[in-house]
Amino acid sequence: MTAGEITIRPLESLDDFRQCVALQRETWGEDFGECVPPSILQVCQKVGGVAAGAFDRDGRLLGFVFGLSGVREGRPAHWSDMLAVREEARGRGLGSRLKAYQRQVLLEHGIEVAYWTYDPLEAGNANININRLSAYPVEYVSNMYGEPTSTLHAGLTTDRLVVEWQLTDPRVEAILSGAPSEVAAVGAEAPIINTEMVEGSPIPCEPELHEAPEVRIEVPDDIQSIKRTSLETARSWRANVRRVFIHYMERGYRVSGFQRDREALRCFYVLARP
Repeated sequence: MTAGEITIRPLESLDDFRQCVALQRETWGEDFGECVPPSILQVCQKVGGVAAGAFDRDGRLLGFVFGLSGVREGRPAHWSDMLAVREEARGRGLGSRLKAYQRQVLLEHGIEVAYWTYDPLEAGNANININRLSAYPVEYVSNMYGEPTSTLHAGLTTDRLVVEWQLTDPRVEAILSGAPSEVAAVGAEAPIINTEMVEGSPIPCEPELHEAPEVRIEVPDDIQSIKRTSLETARSWRANVRRVFIHYMERGYRVSGFQRDREALRCFYVLARP
């Protein structure tokens, strides 16, 4: 299936809404307790929210994006709550296309900033948010949602990074138009402060809390694989990354890039001091 055979449009019919609920459960598990029901998918669009899907030529939902609009810090803002792409449709850029559509709708509504959250240990999400969308984490929240409500997130506290997406930023316009990301190479020489190499693999260690202009915080390349192998190791990563993120963000450091070396299977956030 080519990109031209996929249509991105608002969720409109009862069948659209039901397909979206089914895809939520397919993505986050049948036990997922935070499903957005058809009524909210419908009415959110009446007040500046977004509920849109990517459909194949037979009307089958391949992915969706959902969020609510409101006011944050005295100005219109959007909270992008969910985005999912069906497993067999991944790797085609549908996530980025859905986000681009969402941005277009929000700008038409006069909204210039969007927020969402993701697990800081999910390297794939970090890479998409920072390197493919130019959306940057601005806050670390410990156990934001309490007990996990899906099998995907089970076993770990629900720590989250809050991402800010400045919709009118020229970098966002450029990267959605196909320009290469400039942030992946940021901080290539910055010290790695939270891991050590053991038998060729990085493991969390007592962090060396440098006050350098830039530092790198390492995260696993595949936290889900680590969870399946050793939940204790995954929890060690959670506690380690939480500690160093909070330490540096409280001192004014901000995420300026994300590095992902697929050959070495190593991933780093770059944090810079203003």
